[in-house]
Parts: sequence; C-alpha cells; structure tokens
Amino acid sequence: ELEESEKFYVGQPRVLLLIYALYNTLVARSEMVCYFVIILNHMISASMITLVLPILIFLWAMLSVPRPSKRFWMTAIVYTEVAIVIKYFFQFGFFPWNKHVDYTKDKPYHPPNIIGIEKKEGYVHYDLVQLLALFFHRSILKCHGLWDEDEKGDSSSNKEDTDDELSLTGGRRDSSASLKSVNLAASVESIHVHFPEQQTAIRRKSSSSISQLSHRLSEQILDTFKNINHTTLILYFLHCKLWAIKSHCGLCCFRTLQVYVPIRQFFYNLIHPDYSAVTDVYVLMFLADTVDFIIIVFGFWAFGKHSAAADITSSLSEDQVPEAFLVMVLIQFGTMVVDRALYLKKTVMGKVIFQVILVFGIHFWMFFILPGVTERKFSQNTVAQLWYFVKCVYFGLSAYQIRCGYPTRVLGNFLTKSYNYVNLFLFQGFRLVPFLTELRAVMDWVWTDTTLSLSSWICVEDIYAHIFILKCWRESEKRYPQPRGQKKKKVVKYGMGGMIIVLLICIVWFPLLFMSLIKSVAGITNKPLDVSITITLGGYQPIFTMSAQQNQLKSLDPNEFNEFLRSYRGNTAALQFLEGYAREDITRADLEGNSNSLWTISPPSRNKMIQGLLDFDADFTLVISWTIQRTLEEVYPYYIKAPSDSLAKPIKQLLRGMYCKWENITVSLVKNTSEEWWVLNQLGKRQKTPQESLELFIFSDKVSPPSLGFLAGYGIMGLYASVVLVIGKFVREFFSGISHSIMFEELPNVDRILKLCTDIFLVRETGELELEEDLYAKLIFLYRSPETMIKWTREKT
Repeated sequence: ELEESEKFYVGQPRVLLLIYALYNTLVARSEMVCYFVIILNHMISASMITLVLPILIFLWAMLSVPRPSKRFWMTAIVYTEVAIVIKYFFQFGFFPWNKHVDYTKDKPYHPPNIIGIEKKEGYVHYDLVQLLALFFHRSILKCHGLWDEDEKGDSSSNKEDTDDELSLTGGRRDSSASLKSVNLAASVESIHVHFPEQQTAIRRKSSSSISQLSHRLSEQILDTFKNINHTTLILYFLHCKLWAIKSHCGLCCFRTLQVYVPIRQFFYNLIHPDYSAVTDVYVLMFLADTVDFIIIVFGFWAFGKHSAAADITSSLSEDQVPEAFLVMVLIQFGTMVVDRALYLKKTVMGKVIFQVILVFGIHFWMFFILPGVTERKFSQNTVAQLWYFVKCVYFGLSAYQIRCGYPTRVLGNFLTKSYNYVNLFLFQGFRLVPFLTELRAVMDWVWTDTTLSLSSWICVEDIYAHIFILKCWRESEKRYPQPRGQKKKKVVKYGMGGMIIVLLICIVWFPLLFMSLIKSVAGITNKPLDVSITITLGGYQPIFTMSAQQNQLKSLDPNEFNEFLRSYRGNTAALQFLEGYAREDITRADLEGNSNSLWTISPPSRNKMIQGLLDFDADFTLVISWTIQRTLEEVYPYYIKAPSDSLAKPIKQLLRGMYCKWENITVSLVKNTSEEWWVLNQLGKRQKTPQESLELFIFSDKVSPPSLGFLAGYGIMGLYASVVLVIGKFVREFFSGISHSIMFEELPNVDRILKLCTDIFLVRETGELELEEDLYAKLIFLYRSPETMIKWTREKT
C-alpha cells in the first residue's frame, strides 16, 4: 500500500505536486503564518487593540522554548475574539464619534482611531483572517498531539504531589487549585507551585485548615524558589500569602506577585537555560538593519512633516539635513553598533534587555509619535509600513538568537567562510565601503578580550584579509588551471581586459559625456519668468524701466522659428550657436515703449543732464558702459542668452554681420501739465507694431534635473578634478608599485598562514591570551623573514 501510494503521488501533475508542497510548507510553519497575519493586521489597523499581540509575539511566543505554549495560543484566540466583538459593538451609529466619520477618519490622534474602535468599511476582515489562522494552527497542534503537551508534562513531573492532593476534601482542593500554578509558557519555562501533603495533615480537622495551609505554603515556596536565591523575595511572598488570608489588600498584593514571579522566572530560565542550541544569525540581523537603513535613506520624507515631495539628493545639494532623516539614521546606526557589541560580548541578558527596550520603544514611536510628526496615520504611510515589517523580521531573528544563545566562538568575517569568487568579490566590496572596515576592527578590539594593542590587532586583521584574498585566487587557479606553454584564451582576455578598457575609457570621458547628455537628453527647458530693461543715462536717475511677464513672454511658432533660422543662412558662427537650441528654448519678450515709472529727477540734475546732451563732443555712458548719443545707435541687445547661472549676456554670434547687429532705439521725453516720462522705441523689430515698444529674444539654456543638479553643478573641470583624478590615483596605485609587494603577493600556498591567523582568533576566544601573544609574535616574525615565508608557502608534496 505504501508503494502504491508513493506511485500515485509521483504520477500526479507538477502543478498539483507544487500545491501539495506549498500546503506541507504551510503546515510545517503554521506558527509563522499566524505571526505574519497578526503583524499584517496591526500594520493595516495600527491601533491599540491590535498592538498587544505583536508585542506578545516578540517578547513571549518567539522566546519560548521549545515552542509557544498552549496558554499563548489561547490568549491570542480569546483576545482576537474579544477584539472582534468590541469592534462590532462600536460600529453602531449612535456613538458620537461615528457621526462625523469622513471628517475624523484621517486624524491620527483622534481617540477612536488610536484605540481602533472607529467606524469603517471592512473593520473586521483582517481580524477574521487572523482568527482563522490561529484556529488552523490549533488544529495542526491537536493533530500532532502538541496542544495538551503542557498539561501532560505537568502531571507527569508532579505525579506524587497530585496523588497526595487527591486525598484532600473538595473544598480544600478547590482552594489549593486556585493558588496552585501559573503557567506562562512551555513546561520548561513554567512555574508550578505545589503543596506537598503530609500524612499527619490528612487526619486533621477542617478547623485547623488555615494553619495547615500556612505550613504547607512555606515548604511549597522554598521548593519553588530553590533556583532563585532571593530570600527576601521568598519571605515577602510568604508574608503576602498569610496576609491574603486575612485581608483583601493582601490578596491583591499576592495576585500581583503571582503575575510577576512567573514572568521573572520565564526570563531567568531564558538567560540561564538548562541546555543551549547555539546558533549565529547576526549576519541576517545585520542585513535586516541594512535594509532598514536603505529604506530610511531613500524614503526619509515619510518620517518627517511637510516633506512628501522631497528627495534626499535635492536636500543634500542645498546643504540641508532634514531633522527626521538625521534622527532616523542616527538611531538606526546606534542600534547596529549596540547589536554588534552584544554579539561580541555574547551577553544574552544584555540582548534580552535590548530586545525589550527596542520592542516597546519602536512600537511606541511608530504608532504614537510618528503619526503626530507626519500628520498622517501609520496605515497611510507606505514607507513606514515597509520599515516596520523589516524591523519585525529583525525582532524575530533577535528572539531566535536569544532563545538559542550566542555562539561560543566568533572567528573572522562571515564572508571568509568559503573560498570562491562570490565570497571574494563580496569581501572586497565590503572593504571598499568607507570607514566600515576600520569601524568594525576598532569595535571588535574594544569588545573582545585580547592582549594585543590596537595597531597589532589591525595588523592581524589586514594580514588575514590579504591571505584570504590570496587563498581565493589560489583556489580559483586550482579549479580553472592554465596549462603551461598555452596562451590565454580570448574569453579571458576580452572578458577581463575588455571590461577594464571600457571602464577606464568611461572614467576618462565621463565628465564630457555627463555634461553633454545631462542637458541635451535629460535637460529641462528653463523659460524666463520676467524680463526687465533699465536704461540709465550717465549717473542720473534711470530714464526707462520696463518688465515683461506672462502674456508678454511668447514662444516662437514653427513658421517664425524656420524664418528665424533662414535669416542667418550663411552665418557659420550663428548657425553653430543655434545648433544647441530648440524652438521651445527661445522666448520673445514684448516690452512696452512707455516707461512704467515717472521720471523723478531734481531740477539741477535735469539742467546739467540737458547741457551734457547738447554737447555733441562729450560722451554719455550707460550702466552697460558703452558710448551713446541722443539717438542710441547699435546699443540695444536684440538677443539675450539666459544661462543656468544668474548672469545674462548678449549673444555675439547673432549680433555680427551686415544685417545682424545691435539695434537702434529712439529716446524721447513726454510731458504733460505736471509730469514727464521717457518713451523708447526699437526701430528694427521682427514684429512690426505701430506703437512704441521694445522686442527682445531670450535663449534659455537647458538645466539639469534637480536630482542631478548637485553633480552637474561642479562643471566639467570640477568633475575632472573631483572624480577622474581621484579615481585615477587609485588606479595608478593598482598598476604601479607591484614590484615592492611580490614577496607578499606571489605565495603559492597560503594554508599555513591562514591557519595561523585562525589559531590566533581561536585562542583569543578561548581566553588563552598568553598563547595569543606568542602566535602573534610568530606571525610577525614570519613576515619579517622572507626565507621562512618561502618555506611556509611551498606547495605540499
């Protein structure tokens, strides 16, 4: 029958087999499904009602050995059912806060929104899915006989006490059972308060039950706390029990101790386990923190106020550091440093305290502080939801690390466990991150017991990194050997050499390509918003001021643009200049000929100015510093270039030649009874208008996008100085000075040196600090003696 069943399942379609495999995975990890649904429900609801279970997951369920107890799952089921009933009850419209739902639904600090009793569509959908997942897991535990495991463990471990208690009367058994045990987690972590029965107590009368109970309680408490040498706590617990028999206040105190003592014992057993399945998930925790760090950098606007449209590049280009971004980065980096310190010190107690602080602190900040800072609910903040989910993964890994215990030995970098190309390139990339290698080395030296100085420690780390890289290259040479006397394959030459050639060419020509493409391909048209003309005669009051905005700034239509290009046919300099501009880059500004301000000048200055104008032999200057007469000839710049900076200049290429020159303007003074003003008129205009006016063509340079403005702002020479020359320096170091490192690079077999470095790590972890000094001295002597290095690195024969 088993063979027939195997043949039947093997013969099923692949899709059906995939469904079977997915279902088996779901059954095998049903508790993880429950955790995921609970966290998802809280991310969407983000209320105090749904906050309880995620905290219990990270501080109770995931810390339970070997698995969460029946009490936790019953707590989760009952709590979910009660939450559904409460939410349903508060959906009725007669509650005051349900009358203005549209007005209050997006307010993060509205009390019903915080509690989770607001009226909304689909208020209970995720709670029902959560309840379904919990019942599914309950059914899986029942099928495997794990649902009643706690009760079986209790009855078997305390069989004698149970048999003695059966001899008590019903009333006394009930009173004893009420104080018998408080099971907070699995049987390994539970506290059971038993009452050892004495033969003489069985024959006593009911009138002496109080004294008998007091006597039995003293023995029971001493037995319970035999692993906790806190005599004061024991005596206080006994005092509260005796007080509870006589007063209501004493009973409350005793009930409080009934809750406190099991919780304390739960964490005590967690920190001092009977056995420890040592594991190391620090790398996964570090990766989770790194992902959260990246989310903060690229989505920092989600953690601040009025910054939804901002991006980090534009903010940094303006030399501004957003406060929310700074706080989040510092907190995230600080937690990573503390986590590294706890990992190196291997202190489970510190990790437990850190876990409790982080769980409560992050949940309080994310669901009570952040909504007030951003003025939007957590459920409407997608970036914050993603950050919280990754942090929940970190909490799960931390709980697993606490439950299993830290490894007894931490040897080397996690990337140096195998010798292949993947580990080689990842390790070298790790070392290229600025200050990461240095920070890691210093932190390891601070939080690791050693007799080496900091410089000696860094020396060992550098030697180990160098030997590991050589080991990877030697292993690759063994996997892909090169026969003697044969030339290199074209795949290797064109693959490696061609890639390096392309890379070097890109680095050399990067500034030119970047500055050319950033404006021509990704450039944005920067049209002028205001064009102003001010003319001043000599040093007197300006005679003409006029501005053009909105409707007075017009773009050329296709016909006008083509006619404009034809007018410069044969002018090579002008055509070359116009190649860099499209039709949308040109703006025609029509300015009124009448000045928009009255000419206010004192009579003495006015008379002096008239005398100067009447003298044809004298020169009059403008602010732009050229010579003028009454009629201003070739002074008006018809074409203006508006570059990306603030300085606008005349376009000399378009103002040269017989028919392309600076325009003439006429200036006249108009008077009425008590006022006077100046009128200017351009003589040669493309748009012939009868009224006095000025015409101006503005060529606007394209500007780089805001996200790349900080890089384009350096210019071509700035990019060459800051990028090409710096990279060139590192490339030159790679290609020069090789002869000085031959004795340390060309090592045929590095296994012995690698083992010596590993031995230094091992004796350091075992506390043999004198032996660590000896091995370090041996390593230094080896690098000082070329002859010994040759002997140590020979191929094994």
